[in-house]
Amino acid sequence: MPLVSIITPSWNVEGLIEETIRSVQNQTFADWELLIADDCSTDRTPEIIAEIAARDPRVKLIRMPKNGGPALARQASIDAAQGRYLAFLDSDDLWRPEKLERQLAFAKARQAALSYTAFRRINETNIVTGRLIEVPASLTYGQLLENTAIATLTAMVDRDISGPIAMKNEGYDDFCLWLSILKRGHTAYGLNEDLARYRVRGSSVSSRPARSAKWVWQIYRDVEHLSLIRSAWCFAHWATRAWLKRREF
Repeated sequence: MPLVSIITPSWNVEGLIEETIRSVQNQTFADWELLIADDCSTDRTPEIIAEIAARDPRVKLIRMPKNGGPALARQASIDAAQGRYLAFLDSDDLWRPEKLERQLAFAKARQAALSYTAFRRINETNIVTGRLIEVPASLTYGQLLENTAIATLTAMVDRDISGPIAMKNEGYDDFCLWLSILKRGHTAYGLNEDLARYRVRGSSVSSRPARSAKWVWQIYRDVEHLSLIRSAWCFAHWATRAWLKRREF
């Protein structure tokens, strides 16, 4: 049984998926399985994954029956996962070689249900852009409501501690998951080391702030069922932090 199951949704990333998989294969910690749920790609993404899986049985392709978005694809990978730990990596992002080893040691030392790390952004040609995105040392449920500091590609969940794991089919399905874990009384712990690379692609960047704001507000009101006053309070803090982050990218 692998210790770490890596949860990866994919869709039309034929030019990037091999590099993402290689960043997992290059990990100094080798006791993992990579579960890639392909969401009905129309390019060669599933074929590339299948070719790599034929050479490395730790890489496993899950073919979604119909296109349903990243939340459902992540859930399909979670349903098939055998590891105690779940690590999340999107199909265009990268890990540095020591990511799993360093984060596992960190999470075990703190008995963390949920942990996360610092990261840097890269563009489509792998050039690092902007500063190191540092993270708070810890986050409670209330603190996370005001600060979405856990980047998906840095998150790791210990299922022996966290309790049940299920994705909600929401715009910020990852944010919903972290909230559901911390709402049980757990604290998330942050490792402030540069261990991951988040890829910013194309014109999608320009639409992200407004879209993110809408999703966050919907989660406050429709998922977490916060009062209007508390939602407004959390949203004001979230928006301020988001603006400060973008100013320094």
